[in-house]
Amino acid sequence: MATTSEDVWRLLAELTTAQKETDRQLKETDKQLKEVSQQQKETELLLKEVSQQQKENAQQQKETDKQLKELGKQIGGLGAKFGSFTEGLALPSMETILRQRFGMEVVSPSVRVSKEGQHLEIDVLAYTNGQLNTAYIVEVKSHAREESISQLKSILQRFRRFFPEHKDKKLYGILAAVHLSSELREKILQEGFYVARIHDQVFELDIPDNFQPRLY
Repeated sequence: MATTSEDVWRLLAELTTAQKETDRQLKETDKQLKEVSQQQKETELLLKEVSQQQKENAQQQKETDKQLKELGKQIGGLGAKFGSFTEGLALPSMETILRQRFGMEVVSPSVRVSKEGQHLEIDVLAYTNGQLNTAYIVEVKSHAREESISQLKSILQRFRRFFPEHKDKKLYGILAAVHLSSELREKILQEGFYVARIHDQVFELDIPDNFQPRLY
């Protein structure tokens, strides 16, 4: 079939329309690519900011860890100083009690002994030979707790292994505390330990008249 001039013009019109649509789609695609590129730039910028923030957080965490470590040392040192202060405060009055009330001849503070890889620490050790042939172990606490009872009991149970020269002595325990609840005092007495509490800056025995100490 012969192509007429009308057909040619119609085809040209269709091609022109198709070209315009193609141009429009290319522009739309180019716009979308620019938007994607902008989003990528924004994402990269955000990632850089996040990375920077993470670095700053890591640095701050290091500083915080350093400060906490330093604070822990200070608190530990303060606790050690307070413990030494408490033991120092207890010694003169406990020595008076041990010598005058119980007849002890030797009163030794801060006894540290090692034997066969094992260690034992005693705040105050007092003993006498002769007819009495008795020893007392004093555990000094600024704040007495439940575990203070177990700690004193453990020292008493292991004492003769570290001090065989005192194996034939009668052995008693005293728990001396600056701060002690009434409930814990009763538990200590039930275990058969003497209780000493601070009064007017000196330690005094705080036991009932009918108290019977436990012999170890």
